[in-house]
Amino acid sequence: MIEISYMQMFIFITLIWILVRFIIAIRSKTFSVKRELQMLLIYICIVVIARFVYFPLHHVDGGIDTLKIGFSETMSDMVSFIPFYFLFDRYDGWIINIIGNIAMFIPVGIVWPICFRKLDNIKKTLIAGISFILFIELSQLLCLERHTDVDDVILNTSGVLIGACIVFAIRKLKKQLIFQKC
Repeated sequence: MIEISYMQMFIFITLIWILVRFIIAIRSKTFSVKRELQMLLIYICIVVIARFVYFPLHHVDGGIDTLKIGFSETMSDMVSFIPFYFLFDRYDGWIINIIGNIAMFIPVGIVWPICFRKLDNIKKTLIAGISFILFIELSQLLCLERHTDVDDVILNTSGVLIGACIVFAIRKLKKQLIFQKC
């Protein structure tokens, strides 16, 4: 078993982020402060989501408990394919879980289409968001004390959808206002 603190994960994500952004800048031979500020929003989404997905919400000894990585002998306890079974039947804080899982991914639905031009409609944004969510859920299979749950996929996807609807509704409204001025 390997234990990782949130600070270690934060530093790892940050170093990888800086390296990737540096390589992209060298390959494209351009640097845009505006673009880097946009991409900073993506970085913030990743760091915040990593905090809440991989580390327990409740503090232990005044701090964030460690992430334990390893393989469980009882994998069936770590995976739930039955929608809303785990949410209602085995979890007391289900309202907070629902709101948190949705709210955590609304920024993904907002920020990603702003930062990535190819995400030019709700469907593409939703596919990108679901891919990110599935990566997170599958990576939790390696995390002891974490669960891979279809509820999280449904709720997180709902958050991405809400965020994407906000962005594309605002874009549509802006286009309508521009046409009205002409």
